[in-house]
Amino acid sequence: MSETSPKLRAELDGVPLYKPGKPAGSDGPAAYKLSSNENPYPPLPGVMERAIEAAGTFNRYPDMACTGLMEELANRFAVPVSHLATGTGSVGVAQQLLQATSGPGDEVVYAWRSFEAYPIITQISGATSIQVPLTTGEVHDLDAMAGAVTERTRMIIVCNPNNPTGTVVRRAELERFLDRVPNDVLVVLDEAYCEFIRDAEVPDGVDIYRERPNVAVLRTFSKAYGLAGLRVGFAIAHEPVAAALRKTAVPFGVSQIAQDAAVASLRAEDELLGRVGALVGERERVHGALVGQGWTVPETQANFVWLRLGERTLDFAAACERAGVVVRPFAGEGVRVTIGEYEANDLFLRTAEGFRKEL
Repeated sequence: MSETSPKLRAELDGVPLYKPGKPAGSDGPAAYKLSSNENPYPPLPGVMERAIEAAGTFNRYPDMACTGLMEELANRFAVPVSHLATGTGSVGVAQQLLQATSGPGDEVVYAWRSFEAYPIITQISGATSIQVPLTTGEVHDLDAMAGAVTERTRMIIVCNPNNPTGTVVRRAELERFLDRVPNDVLVVLDEAYCEFIRDAEVPDGVDIYRERPNVAVLRTFSKAYGLAGLRVGFAIAHEPVAAALRKTAVPFGVSQIAQDAAVASLRAEDELLGRVGALVGERERVHGALVGQGWTVPETQANFVWLRLGERTLDFAAACERAGVVVRPFAGEGVRVTIGEYEANDLFLRTAEGFRKEL
């Protein structure tokens, strides 16, 4: 047998594997998972019933056009169906955007640290990542990002709120930034956590998209809507971009269960807003308690908090796990902690207080 291996794309060399949040109890006694920004509530009313009904036909392919979901989204956001595209979570749609815009020799600009999938999907596309450090306040440095744009830039990603820091870009600074970006560069507003925003100065990306043809907005049903396990997200973009997204989509990628559950979730928005409000209240409680303990915690508009711990990051994560909660460490940088059940949040706060006293 020949020892020669099949030739693979050189762009895949060194691509890091995406690291999901560690599940609770996978390697120890931890009872609560605060590592993946999941919604701790069960499915919204009516969603489980729709999902079970759809499961009865999963011997058939799903509706590839996602017709029902697209119509629901078009009505919900007052946009044409032709300006919509769906995918396997917002990260799946982001990868489709890269396929549509960027390849070898092209550049993609985004803040760092930000969502850890960005460098992975950029490298897979063959493009080059241009990572612009966050400010000392853990916020996007939009002036530096605008300065990083070159004739090779094809796409810019603004994660708002930013994952993992929870910080936000406000309207005035975003508008100034967009005015500096060439019209032929696509700006992607990744708004996976937008439902948790309470800062009135943070714009709704859909309003920005309406006025700017080079802006696309990413949304997901994984976080506030609690459908993380079903993998469904969408983009709102002007027709040329949305059409390109539909071309690059994996055929039948969004299951019928996911489509029907997403429609039912959109129709249960009153209940959704109540749950999100409760999580925001818990976020404020956790943030205030951490500040009271002496931690420097950036203001967060997402469903998580960020602690920059540097070389103590893995020690802190281990202490949390021993106490019964799993958090998401980024070695040498810090930990991201999801706002979860009241009991889980309390366990985390007690651990943080004890760890702080040892510093």
